[in-house]
Amino acid sequence: MRLYILIKSMKNLINTIKNIWSIEDLRFRILNTLGFLLIYRLGSFVTLPGVDAIALKELKGNPEGLAGLINIFAGGAFSRASIFALGIMPYISSSIVMQLLGMAVPHFQRLQKEGESGRKKINQYTRMLTVVVTLLQAPGYIKTQIPQEAILESAGMFWLSSMVILTAGTVFIMWLGEKITDKGIGNGISLIIMIGIIANLPVAFLQEFVARLDGGGMVMFLIELVFLFLIIIVSILLVQGTRKIPVQFAKKIVGNKQYGGARQYIPLKVNAAGVMPIIFAQAIMFIPLTVAGFAQSSAMNTFVTTFSDYTGFWHNLTFAILIIVFTYFYTAITINPNQMADDMKRNGGFVPGIKPGKMTADFIDAIMSKITLPGALFLALVAVLPAFATKVGINAQFAHFYGGTSLLILVGVVLDTLQQIESHLLMRHYDGLMKSGRIQGRTVQNSAVPMTTN
Repeated sequence: MRLYILIKSMKNLINTIKNIWSIEDLRFRILNTLGFLLIYRLGSFVTLPGVDAIALKELKGNPEGLAGLINIFAGGAFSRASIFALGIMPYISSSIVMQLLGMAVPHFQRLQKEGESGRKKINQYTRMLTVVVTLLQAPGYIKTQIPQEAILESAGMFWLSSMVILTAGTVFIMWLGEKITDKGIGNGISLIIMIGIIANLPVAFLQEFVARLDGGGMVMFLIELVFLFLIIIVSILLVQGTRKIPVQFAKKIVGNKQYGGARQYIPLKVNAAGVMPIIFAQAIMFIPLTVAGFAQSSAMNTFVTTFSDYTGFWHNLTFAILIIVFTYFYTAITINPNQMADDMKRNGGFVPGIKPGKMTADFIDAIMSKITLPGALFLALVAVLPAFATKVGINAQFAHFYGGTSLLILVGVVLDTLQQIESHLLMRHYDGLMKSGRIQGRTVQNSAVPMTTN
């Protein structure tokens, strides 16, 4: 029976792949995506002119801390002093700044409400800010990550050319991401980050396998894989988990046709903040370490030693608390119950048993407060799992995939890309990647509030 189910599943998978390949537009988009990602990966191995790559590897080794995190996102380009060394992180930072400005500055709030024209202007501001951020980060990268012994040219010329090349590299990656979004499948920026993370997986997996093979611990290695599988499942539940609020729309009769009257749902995510709380918490964690590093005292040295231990109790406790705090903060600034209630009221919608207007906003806010707590706790747990994995003997590189930003980004991007492929298949009356996708893939655009059919 199990063999029959396995054979049937394989046949369905093969048929789905054939359906994907038979759709010309989808095939063209997938090939475009793969081509753009290949260009990015090839560029990450091109070293800056004037840098001795062999000497750099011997002198620096693998970066740790915040530099190590950036190196993971950049697919190793950061440690190789590649032309793509700064990766897409300056663009991510600029996007976060623009998002925060859109919540605090009236000018950017107006742009957000102008629709497509406002979005284009915000994108232009984001690109310009990316160039500024990259120009500010490039000197710091050259000074801290490239030893003088590995530089083959005169200092002045090398600094000038490297700053220009690093800035151009980040702008080029930003352009690649936009092209993937327009001409490919999935979100381009997210896919670029994901491919950088995945690039480290084969080496980390092989290192862990060899270490367990030499130590005679193959059973332990299999247990590690089972736990990794379970953690991925939990992460998928965290990313996909929603609380549906029923919304009833009033019936409207226009001529001989009737509109509205159907019950729909507002899907409120358990983890509406995504990976942003982890990123914010990591940035905050490095501020006291940087400040304490300039102080020359035994007390400060003890503080730095204790707090910089990424597997230590105090580091992980503080990290988890910051993630919970930032989850509430980011959810509060990204989800506006008052606006959602106003949009529903404007479109003739109401929550059954709740009066439209302020009571609806209070109802949504109360639900968000309840579901954010378990979401924040799960997010904090996933974020500190790599520390526990390192404690039980898993090598540091492979432990990164047991949780944290890396795992959540991988899960989120893969699910988003699969949903886009699903929508292409369903539009052409093919079976989707998952049978449940027939329901999940339909979106109703009757109002500014995102809703899904039951």
